[in-house]
Amino acid sequence: MGFRVFLSTRVSGCALASALAAAALTTAAAKADTLADVILLAYRTNPSLASQRAQLRALDESVVQAKTGYRPTLSASLSTTFDDVQTRSAYYKTYDAFTSVGSAGLNYAQPIYTGGRTRAAVRSAEATVRAGREALGAGEQSILQSVIQYYMDVRRDQQIVEIRQAELTVLQGQLDDARQRFKAGDVTETDVLQSQSQLESARATLLLAQGQLQNSRANFAAVVGESPGELEPESPLPGLPVKAEDAFDLAEAENPSLKQVRLQELASREKIAQARAANRPTIALQASGGAVATNYSGLPFYRTPGIRSVTVQLALTQSLFTGGLNSSYIRQAIETNNSDQINVEVTRRNVVQSVSQAWNALIASRASAEMDARQIATAKAYFEDTEIEYHAGQRSTLDVLVAEQALTAAKLAQASAHHDAYLGQVALLSAMGRLRPQALLDNFAAYDATANARRVNRIGATPWDPVVSVVDSIGAPHAPAARAAPVVTPNPTPAAMKPGTQDVPADAPLITAGHR
Repeated sequence: MGFRVFLSTRVSGCALASALAAAALTTAAAKADTLADVILLAYRTNPSLASQRAQLRALDESVVQAKTGYRPTLSASLSTTFDDVQTRSAYYKTYDAFTSVGSAGLNYAQPIYTGGRTRAAVRSAEATVRAGREALGAGEQSILQSVIQYYMDVRRDQQIVEIRQAELTVLQGQLDDARQRFKAGDVTETDVLQSQSQLESARATLLLAQGQLQNSRANFAAVVGESPGELEPESPLPGLPVKAEDAFDLAEAENPSLKQVRLQELASREKIAQARAANRPTIALQASGGAVATNYSGLPFYRTPGIRSVTVQLALTQSLFTGGLNSSYIRQAIETNNSDQINVEVTRRNVVQSVSQAWNALIASRASAEMDARQIATAKAYFEDTEIEYHAGQRSTLDVLVAEQALTAAKLAQASAHHDAYLGQVALLSAMGRLRPQALLDNFAAYDATANARRVNRIGATPWDPVVSVVDSIGAPHAPAARAAPVVTPNPTPAAMKPGTQDVPADAPLITAGHR
């Protein structure tokens, strides 16, 4: 990785700064970064991934919150009041009557049966959490794809800079040779100007290539967290399918975005059951106990008598009329689920499209890389032969410059084709859902997305949670079975555009800014 040295403004002199900078450059030069190193660093330190993991941990709490419908609640209350009532008699004598009341109570409630609402809420929350884990997987794939792309961008741009520098060296030699031959009278001044013009153009192109390299390095640092050092050649990617049919099958089964929307659809189906359960009765065991002490003596809180009470009841509650609220919740849940079902089909089509595009781009880029390799061999031989004939007086300066441009263009094309072919493999793995660090790296310890859920699910649990869960499932409404996405009935009559109301001349001016 690149090393950043932060120098305090309190240090005077540049000796320490020079020493630190030299040490950093030496260390960076001594260490070459592999693609595996970069992937591991980004996986551990990327802030976007850290944020998504925190969001998933927050989502884990929804299951805990849903399970509280099985668990008891206990609350305590404590209050005290003091009254001083003054009474004036007919003889203008004032009497004070002090009254103090203190009370304390405990209230306990244990749900026994909720008509299946808690059961459906827990299942919906669990499906939502699993969908969140798939969303995290999709986020990991997106970050990993960016890491590999910027890694390859830096390597490609470094190669382009090297090609441009080599071109500059060749053109400088060509210019020097043209000047020597001009002095000897073998070529004209036009030949010298041609060489000089091509050299200046190559210098400008080199500056542009260097600027593009710095942009790629900045992109790399933004996603990885450190500037790139000396990057080693990329390793072959495992898990690539041999046939396109295999790619489609794997994407159907493993693409995290597709799995996410399917789980979201399952969660919304459980919401339908939860909404329907609102029309079922609920049964709860309630107990309360308290003590009240009242004192009517002249001194507050002195020798107060007490009253104690304990109440235990089994309460059944049945909703009779809600003004259409429960029915509205049911219809809303059904339409939400319809939307989620359609979204599954939308996502599936997008996944199929991504696999198709990645596969075709990969095939094209591989073919292009093979042709570029053959083109380089041909262009190199053409350039060498042209130089020999140029020195023999059989070729002009322009011929040499054209041959050199052809060789440089072939090298640039090969660098870009290799870059595109590798990224095509990355895009295909991502579309299939297999662009995961654990699939690319040996002995990789992935983030355990279930560890936090296991920990928080034990908080607040009671030994009788499973019993209440079984009771709550008795006669509870079940989530509807998964259905196919709604099909839009086509219009039986062919559609046609309405005829235009005005013919626009072919030479009509375009609408400019300010026209409405």
